[in-house]
Amino acid sequence: MDDFGTYVILTKPQLPYATIAEKCVEHGVKMLQLREKHLSDKKLIKIGKSIRKITQGTPTNFVVNDRPDIALACEADFLHLGQDDMAIEDARKIVGDMKIGLSTHSLQQAKDALKKHPAYIGFGPIYPTPTKVVPDNPVGIKQLKQVLEFAHIPVVAIGGIFPETIEHIVNAGAKNIALVRYFMQTTDFEKRVQEANKWIVR
Repeated sequence: MDDFGTYVILTKPQLPYATIAEKCVEHGVKMLQLREKHLSDKKLIKIGKSIRKITQGTPTNFVVNDRPDIALACEADFLHLGQDDMAIEDARKIVGDMKIGLSTHSLQQAKDALKKHPAYIGFGPIYPTPTKVVPDNPVGIKQLKQVLEFAHIPVVAIGGIFPETIEHIVNAGAKNIALVRYFMQTTDFEKRVQEANKWIVR
């Protein structure tokens, strides 16, 4: 899989889900993930199918977080699994040949994940972040560089990344970056995603 640049994660956005999906398609965002742990299955499927309709046939890949059953129901392009989610081997029994990404939070987790042949791995949090109920310890730039050196698939830098720190991430060699709060906690998503596309080497 080739590097894809800006990675947008939908989680409690200030704008409608469909609006963000439309803007992602318009501005060439290649990875759009639905990550909503607080919603019912019925609501998730409804949102997921609306996003699928918008992204279908475009370069914007639709990713569903945590839930292989929801990913399958929404005909997502990717499933994304965290360390506490279903094992990738079991998830593949549900989603078949759907591409799967894995979250990692340490050098050892990254090495172990690569042995399972995911499409990409997420690595972080690079900096402290409150987006999780139980936050993982920050991994920092040094470990990010190490993972980028040994990973043979795309690595998504994630966690506490904002415009004032993104230069450090890019300088470390990252080509795929997720800015969660920066994208979600604003009504000016379009401007921010345009700026991010310029910062991130694609």
